[in-house]
Amino acid sequence: MARLARLARIAAVGLRFGLHEFFPGLSGNVLLGVFSGHKGEPRGQRLREALETLGPIFVKFGQVLSTRRDLIPLDIADELAKLQDRVPPFPSDQAVAEIERSLGSEVSKLFLSFEKEATASASIAQVHLAVMHDGREVAVKVLRPGVEKAIAKDVALLQTAAALSERLWSEARRLKPREVVAEFERHLGEELDLLREAANASQLRRNFLGSGLLVVPEVHWDLCSERVMVMERMHGTPISQVQVLREKGVDIPALARMGVEIFFTQVFRDGFFHADMHPGNILVSTEGETKGRYVALDFGIMGALTESDKNYLARNFLAFFNRDYRRVAQAHLDAGWVPAETRVDEFEAAIRAVCEPVFARPLKEIYFGKLLLRLFQTSRRFNVEIQPQLVLLQKTLLNIEGLGRELDPDLDLWKTAKPYLERWMSEQVGWRGLLKAVLREAPGWAATLPELPRLVHRALTEDRLGPIRAALERLADENARRNDILAAGLVALFAALVVVALFVL
Repeated sequence: MARLARLARIAAVGLRFGLHEFFPGLSGNVLLGVFSGHKGEPRGQRLREALETLGPIFVKFGQVLSTRRDLIPLDIADELAKLQDRVPPFPSDQAVAEIERSLGSEVSKLFLSFEKEATASASIAQVHLAVMHDGREVAVKVLRPGVEKAIAKDVALLQTAAALSERLWSEARRLKPREVVAEFERHLGEELDLLREAANASQLRRNFLGSGLLVVPEVHWDLCSERVMVMERMHGTPISQVQVLREKGVDIPALARMGVEIFFTQVFRDGFFHADMHPGNILVSTEGETKGRYVALDFGIMGALTESDKNYLARNFLAFFNRDYRRVAQAHLDAGWVPAETRVDEFEAAIRAVCEPVFARPLKEIYFGKLLLRLFQTSRRFNVEIQPQLVLLQKTLLNIEGLGRELDPDLDLWKTAKPYLERWMSEQVGWRGLLKAVLREAPGWAATLPELPRLVHRALTEDRLGPIRAALERLADENARRNDILAAGLVALFAALVVVALFVL
């Protein structure tokens, strides 16, 4: 009954915001149009407002949906990208109870002081500031009580709605609603485990230790659990407050270029990148030795790339920079993302048709993230299966590039990124790459080399043909036995025919 009531409310909200227009069979229904209270607004805005009305889990779903620009129209994706977690905090006594239950001790024993008023609140968790007994300032992230059950109920409803949309709307099959809901469920599962987020933060911090680019908070592992995460409190100015940063002496154009370098360092050096780099998750340090560096927050959504992924991306990026469309098409084929029977010249022509109009503009007006998106959409005609990790990467690139252009409208992503990519490729493919591969494999060789004489001696002395010879002999015996049986059968048949002939005569 509760599920039916929730479905009825979702349907009512959808009708109120005119979402029936998303379904071709219902878009022209006059009766449904009468009940819609939002007739003049764009469809993306109406969808965003409907999700905000339905609550925090649907807001989170809209945020994840906005990353699938390879599946949904751009106007809707742009509007959903505006969704923010403006969720009222849950009562502080519940937060305290959750911390004490998860960490097995009273808050007063864990911290010297604890601010009961949340400093940030989202759909899944909220953050409180505290001071430890040794004077260190920390941020305490706590999951909302009962959030797992609420998410499970709403995800079940989304799964039902996805299945229904595929049955009622043929176009929905192309948009893969059930796959999108499954991806949303996976993202939520990762964000509901704060130990995983703590591990992500710890890995990213280790990757950038000693770097002049990015500051990542230290995790206090003895105060972490699946539902509570305690980390170093970070100080800084939100990156969206550009004028404040200027007043504090931060070099804004350099900051924009640094954001691009951070992105490409995470992707190509580490294969591990922060995939939620919107302005709400980025501060800029304005004091001390870290002044001018980025400060990363919220590590619930991270992306990972294999060596194959990195090689594919680097080859494609450099080919784009050089307008070598044949190489782009060939890279797709080599990666196995295009069916083997695809004609390279046809795929190359499609890529050229997308890229040439873009390259006709001044470099500073080219948005590489949007170009990559258009290529994803073009690739769909050639049955290219876009890899989930690359969609996440493309979404992150859009965030970084958009943020960089807001900081410095003259930012040239191509000029900033190309030297880095060329250097990385030379390190992977040239003599440096060979040397790195040798050094990487050297420990394994050191363990194997002493055993080589024994292995060679065993290989030379073992009669490896013996088993094959025995199998062939068994096969020959079996054939001889089968031939004997067949000959006996033929003799018996011939004898029977002779006897029958004698009786007949």
